[in-house]
Amino acid sequence: MRKVRLEIAVNDEFVKPTVDAILKAAKTGDGKIGDGKIFITPLEDVIRIRTGERGSSAI
Repeated sequence: MRKVRLEIAVNDEFVKPTVDAILKAAKTGDGKIGDGKIFITPLEDVIRIRTGERGSSAI
């Protein structure tokens, strides 16, 4: 089985719509193992290297 890993960073207000979109697209509906997992973890900080922006504005 081929596996793909996605890492997506979003602001708090986009967590639910992002998860909903992934669930809709990734769920095969055949009841078998392999649709994947979603891990939601907080980010302590984000830095946009090009501009030096930090925090949610850098996402």
